[in-house]
Amino acid sequence: MTSSGLSLVRRAAEAVRRTPRWQKRLVFFTVGVGTLTYACQDNQVLQICDGTGKKKKVVILGTGWAGASFLRNIDTSLYDIHVVSPRNYFTFTPLLPSVTCGTVEARSIVEPVRNIVRKRNGAFRFWEAECFKIDPANKKVHCRSDVGTNIDGNGEFIVDYDYLIVSVGARPNTFNTPGVTENCHFLKEVEDAQNIRKSVLKCFERASLPNLSEEERKKNLHFVVIGGGPTGVEFAAELHDFVNEDLAKLYPDVRKYVNISVIEAGGHILTMFDKRITQFAEEKFKRDGIDLKTNFKVVKVSDKDITMTNPATGEIAVPYGMAVWSTGIGTRPIIMDFMKQVGQGNRRALATDEWLRVQGCEDVYALGDCATIAQRKVMEDVAAIFRVADKDNSGTLTVKKIKDVLGDICERYPQVELYLKSNQMKGFHDLLKDSDGNSKELKELDIEQFKKALAQVDSQVKMLPATAQVAAQEGLYLAKCFNRMKICEENPEGPLRIRGSGRHRFKPFRYRHLGQFAPLGGEQTAYQLPGDWVHVGHSTQWLWYSAYASMQFSWRTRMLVVSDWGRRFIFGRDSSSL
Repeated sequence: MTSSGLSLVRRAAEAVRRTPRWQKRLVFFTVGVGTLTYACQDNQVLQICDGTGKKKKVVILGTGWAGASFLRNIDTSLYDIHVVSPRNYFTFTPLLPSVTCGTVEARSIVEPVRNIVRKRNGAFRFWEAECFKIDPANKKVHCRSDVGTNIDGNGEFIVDYDYLIVSVGARPNTFNTPGVTENCHFLKEVEDAQNIRKSVLKCFERASLPNLSEEERKKNLHFVVIGGGPTGVEFAAELHDFVNEDLAKLYPDVRKYVNISVIEAGGHILTMFDKRITQFAEEKFKRDGIDLKTNFKVVKVSDKDITMTNPATGEIAVPYGMAVWSTGIGTRPIIMDFMKQVGQGNRRALATDEWLRVQGCEDVYALGDCATIAQRKVMEDVAAIFRVADKDNSGTLTVKKIKDVLGDICERYPQVELYLKSNQMKGFHDLLKDSDGNSKELKELDIEQFKKALAQVDSQVKMLPATAQVAAQEGLYLAKCFNRMKICEENPEGPLRIRGSGRHRFKPFRYRHLGQFAPLGGEQTAYQLPGDWVHVGHSTQWLWYSAYASMQFSWRTRMLVVSDWGRRFIFGRDSSSL
């Protein structure tokens, strides 16, 4: 080493020695490997790679449930990980309704992206920007940041990839209803929840002014929730508790003017839950004084009133103080443009196969609300299935031949197993009855009899719901596939290929439903487990607390959420708009 090199090392060592221990700020420059490694204030090491290595580059679009779950479980030592998202944190969205009323603070349900990966080895880069175009032909994504980063100052840059993970989520679906975007709040992001809290308190402050009439006070304190799904119902319940337990003490003179309405286009709320939960929720809302308007369709929203129609009453206009729109999700523009490029222009969501690969392009995967799994139908492949099972090319199938491939068929086509269970069949042999429906089993089946036996199986095909539970499981599944990519290339572990030879590399994605909660206010929550297990009451509320606390991404957010709940019981909710 030259004398100048030694001098540089000595100066760096002296600077490190003189740095106070408590600051824990160490900087190391590694020469020759193109890598800069630095330590954060809590001494956790984060590595940033310049992308010039031989490892494959994985680009992740979005930091929602799907993207964060993938990032949390991917082996970063195997790939160069690059994340592009307009927000540099993950949000625990099930608790957003709690943020609107101060039950939980916004900082308690967000986890910085860099915190998720900084304890892992490997290369990682994050850019706070929005992807506005995907170019699958050239394997590039076009991004735009709010802050100009290039010579022109428009903040646009291009990132190339080897594998692309599309997990940008969805946007609120307004169904092109006039005035919704301009006059309604949504509840998809942390900023939405904070704006709703500010609006609620402003409505109370306006209603408290001395120069208002009684009608004006009623208008300002009429809170309308449009949509009877889980988010809308939970927000209405949270708002009711917030008003009665906290704001009634701060604004006693105007409490009597408060009115909370839930507008639902269908006949009932919480239609995705068991009917017992739906009935309990509607009865509880009626007892609590929440005005539930079912079979009402909103057709227009102005800054003063909401216009809706009902077959019995016709069109009516209702004045309001604040409105929250929670009626479902729609497709983002970037996904609509991408679907046209890959020949999916007539769909509402990006279609993938059972391995989450986008249909129509290579090395692109889609997870979460922006995508849906297009499950292959048995009847589309019945001839190929018959050919695979008929190993000796006899032109007929025996029970033994079918049993030899039954596991692969059920794994590749899960509707087969669902059909057997729903019809209380012990096994695939129950399908092998003669054409007259007698209990006598057929010893051999030709292709036409095989088709007849499977004719009703595809009726069990169901679309997965657009929930956080699905997105998180998809992210975990795909990360495990990427971690085992090299191993499974040599030793495939998936089912038999029906249209080709050999086996698939991985087992297809299978969603496992773990149950769902419906918080209804007043410390009462409904919980539905797979099957026919339904429970409603205060004990379920504590189960809800435990489950949501344990699902947090870190001990930091877990402790913050628990402390927020504890503070609420002791001091009440935070009634500030900050």
